[in-house]
Amino acid sequence: MELVVVDIGGTHARFAIATVEADGAIALSEPETLHTEDHASFQTAWEDFRQRQGGSLPDAVSMAIAGPVSDDIIRFTNNPWIIRPPLVKSKLGVQRYTIVNDFAAVAHAVARAPDDQFLHLAGPEQPLGSEGTVTVLGPGTGLGVAHLWRTGEGYRVQATEGGHIDFAPLDSIEDAILARLRRRHRRVSVERVVSGPAIVDIYQTLAAMERRTVPEYDDVEIWTRGMQGDDSLAAAAVDRFCLSLGSVAGDMALAQGGFAGVVIAGGLGYRIRDTLPASGFAERFRAKGRFAGLMAEIPVKLIVHPQPGLYGAAAAFVAEHGDAA
Repeated sequence: MELVVVDIGGTHARFAIATVEADGAIALSEPETLHTEDHASFQTAWEDFRQRQGGSLPDAVSMAIAGPVSDDIIRFTNNPWIIRPPLVKSKLGVQRYTIVNDFAAVAHAVARAPDDQFLHLAGPEQPLGSEGTVTVLGPGTGLGVAHLWRTGEGYRVQATEGGHIDFAPLDSIEDAILARLRRRHRRVSVERVVSGPAIVDIYQTLAAMERRTVPEYDDVEIWTRGMQGDDSLAAAAVDRFCLSLGSVAGDMALAQGGFAGVVIAGGLGYRIRDTLPASGFAERFRAKGRFAGLMAEIPVKLIVHPQPGLYGAAAAFVAEHGDAA
């Protein structure tokens, strides 16, 4: 079986052709990445991808959506596209479709990916639990959060909007970051601190604390300078980001009961894969007072599959329609 899989975020829409074998194995073609700002709608992006594929596509599609999924109308959290599920078949010319939240798709990928697709970050160096809840989160344009519940016979995925819970600072630097953000936002969510664009406010806060005047770099420039080590202040901002990510990941595990494991996902998580183990991420993840011992027993991983959203979209389609759909 072949189907089109799509991972739609705030900045990019990634398309690929997925092949599902009789034994359930999933293989992906080389993905095509389109910029959401270059297309007026998802349909025009679909038509662009179809043209790139020679004018025809399989008659099934699975979409991973960065935002809440509903039966009537889907509005994206960080881009202006709208999808109306009742019109998907007629607008795209398909017979079957699946639509899931983007981090629900990533959770499907976590459930099905082999152990060699995970990098160990913290806790005991052992596989994710075969039973219980696994928390999945990842910073990108926003902060995606989901979880999956495993039993001996299968698994179930639940998408959440955990990225929009309140940010809780733990030290004076995070107090200063919160104060800066509160000048613009009456309520500051964790997504304002733990996402790709958030590095700008972290960087500017650190500069203000040192009474430095720094250029108005965008987030891409700060991440690049910080990861390359060309700018010590940018490197400090990256380290601070890792601390906050550890705190939030630990909070999500406590809230969801993610004691079978925690998985960091997303392109930004993969980009900082070498930085996270040497940062204060693990210490902050464990720093939950009376529950520090419990947190230390949770395996924390980074999924290193190059396209977990696309892979997970295919897995979600199989979960809904079956391998032989």
